[in-house]
Amino acid sequence: MKRKWIFFVAPPAVVLLVVIFGEVVMHLWNWLVPAIFGLHMITFWQALGLLILCRILFGGFGHHGGGHARGRHRCGERWERMTPEEREKFCKERRGRWSRFDEPSDKASETA
Repeated sequence: MKRKWIFFVAPPAVVLLVVIFGEVVMHLWNWLVPAIFGLHMITFWQALGLLILCRILFGGFGHHGGGHARGRHRCGERWERMTPEEREKFCKERRGRWSRFDEPSDKASETA
C-alpha cells in the first residue's frame, strides 16, 4: 500500500528522462557533427531514434539485474581455488584464444 505513489511518479519521470536525453543528443549532434564531419543537423525525433538505435546496438543505459557482477564474483572464486600451474595454463589458453598473435617468435626478433 505504501508504494502506490511509484505508479504515479514513475511514468512522468520516464517521459521527462526520455525528453532530456533526446534533447541532449540533439544538441550535442547539432553542435559537433556538422562542424566536424559536415553532416546535416537533426531534429528531436531523429535524435530520439538515434538514441534508441544506440540502445539496441550497444545495450547501454541500464543494469541488467546484476548478473555480470555475480559472474565476476564466481570467476574470482574459481581463480582463488586454482593452483599456480592451473592459473598459468588458463592464462596461456586465453592468450591463444583472444590475442591475434601468439608469443613473439625468435624469427621476428632476428629480422628486426
